Amino acid sequence: MPKPSEHRRRGKHALDDDDVEWLDNTPADLDGPPSGDRWSTWDLSSPTERGPRPHPEWLVTELAAVDTELGILKTGKEADVHLLSRGVPDTDRVCLLAAKRYRSAEHRLFHRDAGYLEGRGERDSRVSRAMASRSRFGKEMIAGQWANAEFQALCRLWSMGVPVPYPVQIIGTEILEEFIGTPDGFAAPRLAAVSEGLADLWEQLVEAMAALAREGLAHGDLSPYNILVHEERLVIIDLPQIVDVVAHPVGAEFLDRDARNVATWFAARGVTSADAGSLASLLRAEARLG
Repeated sequence: MPKPSEHRRRGKHALDDDDVEWLDNTPADLDGPPSGDRWSTWDLSSPTERGPRPHPEWLVTELAAVDTELGILKTGKEADVHLLSRGVPDTDRVCLLAAKRYRSAEHRLFHRDAGYLEGRGERDSRVSRAMASRSRFGKEMIAGQWANAEFQALCRLWSMGVPVPYPVQIIGTEILEEFIGTPDGFAAPRLAAVSEGLADLWEQLVEAMAALAREGLAHGDLSPYNILVHEERLVIIDLPQIVDVVAHPVGAEFLDRDARNVATWFAARGVTSADAGSLASLLRAEARLG
């Protein structure tokens, strides 16, 4: 895998004249990293804000590590995903991470949040009112809820053996997780772009969805666009809207919709075992919803 310094040359930074002037006047003794964009943020997360133990061997946790921005992997209405290299300068200790950053209140559109948040309680009535009115403070609280819900879901599902990226850490509304792709930074394709091995991928997906349902959970927005395929293995991503199908008043409908979305796609591509009704019935049974 390339060293951080090699990745650094690939990075592009858009600096205007003011930025350049500021950098030129920066004191030489500023406590910044020797290269890259920032010191590793690993020590800024508490133990409960880090991924499940034991941490994978590939994960760089040294405090001397440096984070280097390599570009944007994906943009969305609620968050953008960036590619990050975390490595110890002048060593072979380096790993690639996906940094999912929920947008600021001015640039965020939580177009689906009302239905998904209905099953999540908020004890503070002031916070509940702010979230309902979509005030600036309310949007920040929603962003925090979504980020925390996604991180906790990733931790839970990873520990269960469900195929999701390893959740490295959470800092505010930034989630760092395992990068699914090649060592040189090419992201794995989405299922929507894959045409081979679909029968086996269907079986993998049914197993993963059933495991979720047994825990009383549904992805909530599952589609061929938030499933990656890496080395003939599928990986489910984008989990901020994960639904507790038991607590949510219409939880079973989320199971049905996930089943319909993926089964229809596989069936249209010749996977004869893909049937939306059969999958929905299986998921309801696994979730003990009848």
